Amino acid sequence: MKLNPNFYILLFLAYIMCAFNSVQAQTHNVTVTNWKGFERTNFEFEGREAHITNPKKALEGNPWVWRARFPGYHAELDSLLLDKGFHIAYVNTDNMFGSPKAVSVWNSFYNLLISTYALQDKVALHGHSRGGLFIYNWAKANPEKVACIYGDAVVCDFKSWPGGFGTSAGGKKEWERLKNEYEFSSDEAAKAYTNNPIDQLERLVATKVPILHTISLKDEVVPAEENTLVLINNYIRLGGTATVSPCSSGVQKSKGHHYDIDNPELVIDFIIKNSVH
Repeated sequence: MKLNPNFYILLFLAYIMCAFNSVQAQTHNVTVTNWKGFERTNFEFEGREAHITNPKKALEGNPWVWRARFPGYHAELDSLLLDKGFHIAYVNTDNMFGSPKAVSVWNSFYNLLISTYALQDKVALHGHSRGGLFIYNWAKANPEKVACIYGDAVVCDFKSWPGGFGTSAGGKKEWERLKNEYEFSSDEAAKAYTNNPIDQLERLVATKVPILHTISLKDEVVPAEENTLVLINNYIRLGGTATVSPCSSGVQKSKGHHYDIDNPELVIDFIIKNSVH
């Protein structure tokens, strides 16, 4: 039976309406504000705070950076990247510690940004402190979607922080939250977990995702020896490309965990080189 051509038009329109309604169901309370001279679209995504900050002139292909926890920390990097034509995105999964449930939220948010905002299919990930749990756990689940990873004093093993089973004092309240979020029944179950950012890096290496970390060697909260240096060494041993830049200039606060980035241009150039083709 030959179908009327109008049937296909109606079918296509129905598909568009379903996709539109799906986006509408995911996002609410959309507002537009000014962030350091750039337009920022704020909205609720599945009940969570989210935003996307737009450059004045986007680079071809719409490259972007995805900020994890503490999206306002070292915001000078965001300003520089926006000036270069990048978009900056964020969704609030703050107290989920990069758990599988957090990764699921990130998967949905990624799909929204790719489909609705037409952002590039490969994203540069930027995490600070516990944000390392988010960026690495999502990246390991989605290596083909990652352009590069930038970690700033990042947690790479939750046994170090918030667990406090090494030289870090950890965080008792955060440790209990983390165990609950991951559904660990005990400290022993959490310590036996084998998918921290330092673990199972093979797929990232195989996909040739480059890594850059900045650290302070005086960091007592998230010690580099228990986090970044372990991950970077594991990555290099597997054949991956990874760089560490220790920062020592300026005033270091919060027991060395907060510091000035010695060479912001190194970070900017790294993200641009691996995101723009």
